[in-house]
Amino acid sequence: MDSIAIGSDHAGLSLKDDLIRLLEEERYDFIDVGTHDSNPVDYPDIARKVGMLLQAGQSKKGIIICGSGVGACIAANKLRGIRACLCHDTYSAHQGVEHDDMNVMCLWARVVGTEAAKELVRAFLGAEFSRAERHIRRLNKIKQLEGNACEQVVKSEP
Repeated sequence: MDSIAIGSDHAGLSLKDDLIRLLEEERYDFIDVGTHDSNPVDYPDIARKVGMLLQAGQSKKGIIICGSGVGACIAANKLRGIRACLCHDTYSAHQGVEHDDMNVMCLWARVVGTEAAKELVRAFLGAEFSRAERHIRRLNKIKQLEGNACEQVVKSEP
């Protein structure tokens, strides 16, 4: 079985711990990339760790949790080959995998409750990419967009 990469910033730590218990109960192999305490950590660092495990083939899917889920999703999608989405319902959690080959689910610890998050994770992990011709065609177009990305560095104010 392929492992699941899971990580959170400090805002998502409690939810991550709850989801790790779910993964253990349902006998998933997983890699916990942190954080492991309440000290502040930047969500892009966690997104990078999860994404790198997928890029290296050490994990098939990833879960990233931050306060709103938005920052983690933005950061994860900057990594080549990562298709992350912030999921609000079980339909999106499984359909994103089936149609779009989503490989990272982002969750928002300050909004979703533990039981709802568990249902989202179950839907995400239970789904497989359909490999339908139209979905492969669209996925290839997404991969072309990745190869044409422009980079611009945002500078902070003085």
